[in-house]
Amino acid sequence: MDYGEYLKLDALLSAQAPLSDQHDELLFIVIHQATELWLKLSIHELRAARDEIRGDDLSPAFKALSRVARIQSNMIQAWEILATMTPADYAEFRDRLGSSSGFQSAQFRQLEFLLGAKDARHLSSHADGSAAQAALKALLDAPSLYDEALRLLARRGFAIPTSHLERDWSQPYEASPEVKAAWLAIYKDSARHWDLYELGEKLVDLDYRLQQWRFTHMKTVERIIGFKRGTGGSEGVNYLARALGQRLFPELLDLRTAM
Repeated sequence: MDYGEYLKLDALLSAQAPLSDQHDELLFIVIHQATELWLKLSIHELRAARDEIRGDDLSPAFKALSRVARIQSNMIQAWEILATMTPADYAEFRDRLGSSSGFQSAQFRQLEFLLGAKDARHLSSHADGSAAQAALKALLDAPSLYDEALRLLARRGFAIPTSHLERDWSQPYEASPEVKAAWLAIYKDSARHWDLYELGEKLVDLDYRLQQWRFTHMKTVERIIGFKRGTGGSEGVNYLARALGQRLFPELLDLRTAM
C-alpha cells in the first residue's frame, strides 16, 4: 500500500467536478469540500468528548475539545481564501449551483446539535428516511455536550435543577439561574474545582470560535453577493447576521458580569 492508496486519493481528487469552465469554480468547490472534511472530524471529536464527560473522564475530553477549537481556527481562515473571489467571479458560475446551499449541510447541523443548538426544523432540509435525516434526528433526541457537562456538575454535588438533567433533549436549551450559580461557584473557587473550571473555558472557547466562524462567513457572503438571497432560497446575509445572536452556553457568559 502506498500513500495514494491509503488516502484514497484517486477518489478524493476526482470528487471536484466543476459545472462551468470558470476558473474560480474549483476554488468554491475545494473550500466547501474541505470544510465538510473538517466538520466530519469535529463531529468525531465532539462525540468522543461528550461520551468522555458522561464517563467522568475529563482529560481526553479536554484534548478532543482543544482539537476542535484548532479545527475551527482552520475553518475560519478558509473564508479568507474564499474572499479572494470577486462578485464578478462568482456571478460567472452561480447559476450552475441550482438550489444547492450550505444551509443544507447535514454535518454543520450535526455540529450545532452536538453543541446544543437544537432546531427540529432543520430535519426538513433532508429527505424522509435518508441517512442524513436519521443522523440528525438521533442527535436531536440525545443530550448535547453541554447537557452532559451539567449532568457532570450534578454528580459533583452542584444544585442543577431536575428540569436540566432530564428533559426533552430535542427542545432548545433554556438558561437557568441555578446553573449560572453553579458555574459561578466553580469560577470563584477555580483552585478547588480546576477541572470543571477548565471544562467551562473549553466550552466558551468553542462558542467564541463558532461565532468568529459565523461572522467571517457573513462578511464573506456580504463581500461577494451583498444582500441577495442564498442559492437555496435562504435569506443570505440577514440569516447569518441573526445567527450571531445565538449563545450556546449562556450561563458561562452571564457569570462574567456577576464576577
